Amino acid sequence: MLFDMDGTLVDSEKVWSVGLDQLAAHLGGRLSDTARHAMVGTSMGQSMRILHDDLGVDADEAESVRYLEERVSVMFADGLIWRPGAPELLAAVRSAGIPTALVTATRRHLVEVALITLGPHNFDAVVAGDDLDETKPHPAPYRTAAELLRADPARCVAVEDSPNGIASALAAGCVVVGVPCEVGLGHLSGVHLVDSLADLSVGSLRDLVAARAA
Repeated sequence: MLFDMDGTLVDSEKVWSVGLDQLAAHLGGRLSDTARHAMVGTSMGQSMRILHDDLGVDADEAESVRYLEERVSVMFADGLIWRPGAPELLAAVRSAGIPTALVTATRRHLVEVALITLGPHNFDAVVAGDDLDETKPHPAPYRTAAELLRADPARCVAVEDSPNGIASALAAGCVVVGVPCEVGLGHLSGVHLVDSLADLSVGSLRDLVAARAA
């Protein structure tokens, strides 16, 4: 099992929105909804370029990242809110002995803070946004996670909430489940959509892999 983090397991996209709004104000502007939606599931570098372009400012990318991550880190440390059904599904997967990885575009030092809520014992591997040269929508993050679990990507289920993340997992050859959070996913093909992680079970996930094999 391969889980995205922000917007999939925890409702942290709202935390990022607060931090991004603060950064935009710091830079003398206001972030548009269109730009915010475009950032979901992107790398930090891509997000900063979208923000700077949206505000029409020529700001230092590294300084913007530092400002944003300082504020997000504090909010992560205060505790993150689980998405509906997420802790139950994760517990069921772990109880079934299924190897599990966290695959996120968020940088590792922030992931370590998020793991205070998520529980590091719940993951056999973690692939963070700054671990690889390529991040979502490139297939490298999900391919790497499967390799770390010594698993065939075609027999891995990836759970995602963003178009970029879904594109990454599909390109890696995974079975993909989409659970919408901040952006709609109904226009995407090749993905099994659910309204909530509460709609999933170990049995239903195994059925998806079996259907792929058939």
